Amino acid sequence: MSQEYAYLRGDFLPLEQATINVRTHAFLYGTAVFEGIKAYWLPETAEMAIFRVAEHYQRLCQSSHILRLVPPLSIDEMVDLTLQLVQKNQCRQDTYIRPIVYKADLRIGPILQVPDTRDDFCLFTLPMAGYLDTAKGIHVGVSPWRRLDDNAIPARAKVNGAYVNTALAKTDGALCGFDDVVVLTNEGHVAEGSAMNLFLVRKGQLITSPISDNILEGITRQTIMELADRELGIQTICRAIDRTELYIADEAFFVGTASEVAPIVKFDHRSVGTGTVGAITQQIQGLYNKAVHGLLPQYEAWVTRVKMGG
Repeated sequence: MSQEYAYLRGDFLPLEQATINVRTHAFLYGTAVFEGIKAYWLPETAEMAIFRVAEHYQRLCQSSHILRLVPPLSIDEMVDLTLQLVQKNQCRQDTYIRPIVYKADLRIGPILQVPDTRDDFCLFTLPMAGYLDTAKGIHVGVSPWRRLDDNAIPARAKVNGAYVNTALAKTDGALCGFDDVVVLTNEGHVAEGSAMNLFLVRKGQLITSPISDNILEGITRQTIMELADRELGIQTICRAIDRTELYIADEAFFVGTASEVAPIVKFDHRSVGTGTVGAITQQIQGLYNKAVHGLLPQYEAWVTRVKMGG
């Protein structure tokens, strides 16, 4: 197996050497923000297609700003390092890319801004095909854990420490036999999946929770809304969703970088529609799959191609 590399402390290091001090502030307090980026292998052209990479780094900078972190690199520099790492690791299969901006101080005390504080950037890749087995659709439960509130830890920022909320919900859901879960807001409205945005289909329209209901402002979410509108003529309604609307939806699916488009065929042991993957969901799945593989010329700007040597 060829040597894998990660980017840490300003250099490309062998993966086994890419480690941090146990006193690192981000390790002690979760004071880091991250992105999940997906790259797809295109065997016909021997290229990796990285999907909407600039948009991901723009969001990483927004998350950093919320957490009072200062990325040490510009968006263009982070994008360039990502392309270099994909080439250096000779990625030739679908790959997950994880960039992180983190509080690198070696100190005790949670305060974010102190004299001579230091924030850093790291990056690694991981082979990843499917995050969920979605061939027949998934069974989702409504979690008793509530989504974190914007005035506690904002869901619109991908804060590392906040994913304890996701871990609790997803773990308890798995122990109950569910493939994933839906989490509600403190007001009882549907927020999103454990780490994915949610869409319902009702009467031929897409419905998704508004960004004010403690959800991640998903890049895949926005992609799906654009594809549905431009290619299928299907409008998306962004509004509060009640729990019981899940049970009477015609179709439902999660979307996210790792999960892509994941059809939901049951909520809380109740069939969604016919209990099979719906027609609109299949159409959206197909469009998204073509878009991420660079097969829709009108959306070529969404794809950054990396030529793989050898």
